[in-house]
Amino acid sequence: MIRIGVIGCGYWGPNLIRNFHDNDRSAVAMVCDLDPAKLARATRFAPTAQTTTDVATMLTSDIDAVVIATPVSSHYELALAALEAGKHVLIEKPMAATSVQCARLIEEATRRGLVLMVDHTFVYTGAVRKIRELVQNGDLGQVYYYDSVRVNLGLFQHDVDVLWDLAVHDLSIIEYVLGRHPVAVSASGVSHVTGSPANLAFLTLFFDDETVAHVNANWLAPVKIRRTLIGGSKKMIVYDDLEPSEKIKIYDKGITVAEQDEEIYKMLIGYRVGDMWAPNLDSVEALRRETDHFLDCIENRQRPETDGAMGQRVVEILEAASLSMRERGRPVALSERTGK
Repeated sequence: MIRIGVIGCGYWGPNLIRNFHDNDRSAVAMVCDLDPAKLARATRFAPTAQTTTDVATMLTSDIDAVVIATPVSSHYELALAALEAGKHVLIEKPMAATSVQCARLIEEATRRGLVLMVDHTFVYTGAVRKIRELVQNGDLGQVYYYDSVRVNLGLFQHDVDVLWDLAVHDLSIIEYVLGRHPVAVSASGVSHVTGSPANLAFLTLFFDDETVAHVNANWLAPVKIRRTLIGGSKKMIVYDDLEPSEKIKIYDKGITVAEQDEEIYKMLIGYRVGDMWAPNLDSVEALRRETDHFLDCIENRQRPETDGAMGQRVVEILEAASLSMRERGRPVALSERTGK
């Protein structure tokens, strides 16, 4: 039985507590938060867990792993302390406030032989895993674009902007589905609340070929939208995470480009219109699959699918996007931020 300690009982922490408590292979032994009221609410999901407002008390206990669900600004300090105490770590996205901090956490986890995993939850959804299967199997052909709208009214964050809060989901999906890394990014955004981070932003990712990705992230939209279009040379996908069923629809639609000289004079581009179908998706809760995976990695010393290296790459993109936003959309090469 793997003993789990959870730090942070705000919005996301109770979901993690519930999933680890309900798992036969783990027990939530301790829960930590500075707010006693949040602690009381969170322990409804794990009635036998001890509670504390002191992180040091948790780190000196006999727990095996620490789950961190706190504001981004505290991720590095808490995760490093947990690793130095010999605990495996699952940390909420984004991994840390800087890529340098991510590198330090990876170094410490590697040195001590501990599991370091990032809570990029969407990677563990049935929908995203099916999309990856379709892309990796070549069903879509060459991927032309990834175009996402991820907007809602709130929740306004105080320590990160809308890209670090919402677009981070798309960055992990792109990393997992395409298995490729962008070479440059461009971002623009604005804050409509004085003294607060940008609440509306547009992010574009450039790859080393014609593939392009775009994310529209907004905390100030009248409706909640979670819709992504992925276009390929053979097929196209519409992924709507808010759909109760048929979250993925695959369209046999696209274009054909004339290659014969005599055909160019007739029509350069033709259009292909075929069927649409919605594949069956497994109904396993993403957090259940993720917590299972974390436990597997601890028991079998496996490398997590969303490991520290992936978390660091996502933060590197976000850092480049922040720089681009400050410079009114100037394209920023990832090598400019990583020194590669």
